[in-house]
Amino acid sequence: MPAPRTEVTEIVTGLATMGFPSIARALEVRPRNFLNVAETHYEALGESFTSDVFAAEFERAWENGVAFARAADGLRGRPPWSVEWKGNQRPPGYEQIPADLRIDHVYLISCKYGSNILHNPSPGNLFVNLLMDREYRSDIGWYQEVAPEAYQDFYAACRAEVGSSELPAVVGQLRDADLKQLRAGLPKRLGGALGKAYTEFSHTVAAATAQRWAANMATPRKRETMLWRLLRLESAPYFVLGESADRKPLRFRVATPWDFRLRYGFRDLFVSPNRDAQQPVVHWKANVRNHATDMEESVEGHVEIRWSHGRFGPSPEAKVYLDTPHHQVPGYFPLDEPAPKTQPDLRLFD
Repeated sequence: MPAPRTEVTEIVTGLATMGFPSIARALEVRPRNFLNVAETHYEALGESFTSDVFAAEFERAWENGVAFARAADGLRGRPPWSVEWKGNQRPPGYEQIPADLRIDHVYLISCKYGSNILHNPSPGNLFVNLLMDREYRSDIGWYQEVAPEAYQDFYAACRAEVGSSELPAVVGQLRDADLKQLRAGLPKRLGGALGKAYTEFSHTVAAATAQRWAANMATPRKRETMLWRLLRLESAPYFVLGESADRKPLRFRVATPWDFRLRYGFRDLFVSPNRDAQQPVVHWKANVRNHATDMEESVEGHVEIRWSHGRFGPSPEAKVYLDTPHHQVPGYFPLDEPAPKTQPDLRLFD
């Protein structure tokens, strides 16, 4: 089930597109043309609204929904016939368009609050499969695959720190009981010689990962396609409504690769290890040329490779972050234009 905060941001955004004069009135009416939202959801929303638990989220989601309803790229003041909430439905593969709401079977909306994360795949699915599918499999794990010696050296330092002869000498032989013992004996923060060993391990992983990623997108076409996938440009346009990590409103239309090529010329995509980070981090940066201004523009971000379920777990994750402000990203077009004044008033319900 979606978390309460998620339900607030997504459902209230949808309600705000429907022409109600206030949040309170929308929660009272409970419109039947808002599909997949049950009475239990409205009850929970009503309790949260009354208690002010998510007051800021209610306000921002409402503002975003109203802005989309009035935007020239959005509904242009037209009341929707239907709004659908995806809820807890999740596809088995990669989410091609990360939509949480669908309006009139056409407008797809992603509600994104408090995060600059673009993707959260496994390292193999990102750096080898290039976000095309989730079928990458490895019997030894990413760290052993790209930096086996550095991984073993770091494990040996941790084993020495714990001081247990019961732990296997080889990192690949760790079992669940060993992991519990190892994690219990290690400090939360790795300082001194142990911290140095982890830093060396991290830099080795980042360098090897960047090298493999670059090798797997060796042609300009593959690098351009990789950029589209990183930015989540898909075959159909969709909209992002939400709030950035620094609490600034996010309201923009995400272009398709078709739109992208009409507006920009791809120059190149570069990846490199971040040698200043305290964990394995790969930096990425793309350069494009804006056809309208004939100026170079860039977009960049980074990937954090880290254990998802504790140190020495078998399945690390690769969190892809966007570092460029959203309004400066090529292919992300802000919803700043108001609808023509001739459009009908949104206040459809008393």
